[in-house]
Amino acid sequence: MPNRPNIIIFQTDDMGFSDLGCYGGEIQTPNLDALAQNGLRFTNFYTSPKCFPSRACLLTGQYAQKVGLGRKPRTFKNCVTLGEALRPAGYRTLMTGKWHAEETPYQRGFDRHFGLTDGCCDSFNPGIEIKSGRNRRWAIDEKEFLPYIPDDPNFYTTDTFTDYALDYLDTYKGEDKPFLLHIAYTAPHYPIQAWPDDIAKYRGKYMVGWDQIRKERHERQQEMGIFESNQKLPHRGQAYKRLWRGTSRWMTRYWDDEEMILPWEEINGKEDWDFKMAIYAAMIDRVDQNIGRVMDKVRELGKEENTLVMFLSDNGACPGTHHLTPNVEPGAAGSYDTVDMPWANACNTPFRKYKDWCHEGGIATPFIVSWPAGIQNGGTITHQPGHAIDIMATCLDIANTDYPTEHNGQQVLPLDGKSLLPIFEGQTREGHDAIYWQWNRSKAIRRKNWKLVSEFDGPWELYDLETDRTELNNLVDEHPQKVSELDTLWNTWFNHCCQIDPELA
Repeated sequence: MPNRPNIIIFQTDDMGFSDLGCYGGEIQTPNLDALAQNGLRFTNFYTSPKCFPSRACLLTGQYAQKVGLGRKPRTFKNCVTLGEALRPAGYRTLMTGKWHAEETPYQRGFDRHFGLTDGCCDSFNPGIEIKSGRNRRWAIDEKEFLPYIPDDPNFYTTDTFTDYALDYLDTYKGEDKPFLLHIAYTAPHYPIQAWPDDIAKYRGKYMVGWDQIRKERHERQQEMGIFESNQKLPHRGQAYKRLWRGTSRWMTRYWDDEEMILPWEEINGKEDWDFKMAIYAAMIDRVDQNIGRVMDKVRELGKEENTLVMFLSDNGACPGTHHLTPNVEPGAAGSYDTVDMPWANACNTPFRKYKDWCHEGGIATPFIVSWPAGIQNGGTITHQPGHAIDIMATCLDIANTDYPTEHNGQQVLPLDGKSLLPIFEGQTREGHDAIYWQWNRSKAIRRKNWKLVSEFDGPWELYDLETDRTELNNLVDEHPQKVSELDTLWNTWFNHCCQIDPELA
C-alpha cells in the first residue's frame, strides 16, 4: 500500500441518487465523472435519511443514535471525530462547509474551519434564515458568528467554501505531513439558489417533464451497469397522504387522490417547474465546478497521485415544499423556494421515497472513490454494500492508526464501521452482518439482500434487494420468519442504542 495518503471528503446536501452524470443524470458534472472514471463507483452505499445523523455517521464511524446525534440537541458524545482521530496520527485536519452540530469543528479536532455550523442558509446572504427568522450560526476557527455577514459582495456558499479550502491547501503546502480536508457543501439543499449563468445552462432542459427525465436517467443507469435490466422503474413517486392545492403558482403541489404525482402532461405552469429544476441543477453544476478547482489545486501541488478522494451526499433528495418569497425571483438572493416532490422523485431515480424516509430514495447515495496510487482498476463499479459509518474506519486503516478507546478522559465506544480498503484493492470484503437505520418514526434494517423497512410507524415491509432494489414487491406475507428475524435484530440494535442514550427512546 502507498505511504499514508492525503484524504479529501466531499459531501453534498439533499442530492438525489441519479443527479450526477456518472450515475445517469443529465446535469453536467465532468469533474466528478472524471473521478469516477479513474476510480470506483458504489451502487449500494448508504447514509442516514436526515442531515445531521448522516454527518455524525461520517465523522465518527458510529451510528448517530449512539453518539448523541440521533436526536436534538446535536452534541457529540462517546466518540471522536475524524479530526480528533487523525490529528494525533500526524494529519493536518481541515474543514469547510456545513457541520450541523452544537460544538464546532474547531472544538472537535479540526485545525481550521470555515462554514455553517447550522442546518441551512441563504447561499448569497447567509446571516438570517427566512423560514424561521432566526440567525444562522457560522464559525471561523474558534470564533462563532450570529449572524455571519460576509464582506465579499460575490459571496456564494459553494464558491466561498472552496475559496477557504484552497487557501488552507496553500497555507500548509510546505508541511511534511498528510492532510485531511472535508468540504461539506450546502448545495443543493433549499432554498434553491444559483448564479444566473449557471441557471441559464439548464433553462428549457426540463420542459420534457419528470416522467421523461426519470425514464432517460434509468436507461442510462442500466447502460452504465449501475442497475441491471431486471430492476424496474416504479410508477412516479408516492406523495404525502393528502391532497393539497395552493393559490400561488409557486405553492402548488400537483398530485391526485391516489397519492401519486400527476403526469407531466396534466401540469399547468410547466415553465415554472422547469425553472425550479434548472436552479437545482445549477447548484449541483456549481458544486462540480468547485470540485474541479480543488482537484486542480491538488495537481498543482503535485499531490494527486497519493490523495484519496471520496464523494457522497448526506441523504436523498428532499420532497419539502417551501415557497415563502413569492415576490422574489426564484434562485436569487433573498428567495426561499424548494425543488418540490415531483422533481425530487426524479432526482432519486430509480428509487421510491425521499429524505426522511428509510426507503432507498432516502438513504442511498452516490459514492465515488478516487485514489490513483491505491486503486488500480479505474472506472470500476462495485455492488458491495457500504455505509457512511465505514469512512472513519477506512481513513484510520490507510493512515495506519487506531481508533482510540479514550478521549479527554472519557471512554469512547468501539467503531461500528468497517474499512472499505479491501474493496479499493479489488477484493470482496467481509461486510456488515446487518446495517441499521432509524430516524424519527421511520426505521429499516438490511441483512445481505433482505431489507425490512417501515415508514412513520407503519407496518413492516420486506424486500429482496437483489431482484427488487426499487422496493416494489413487498414480501412480508410470503416470508414471516425472515420478518421476525430482522425485526428481532433491529429491536435489539435500537434497544442497545437507547441504553447508551436513554433520551433516544
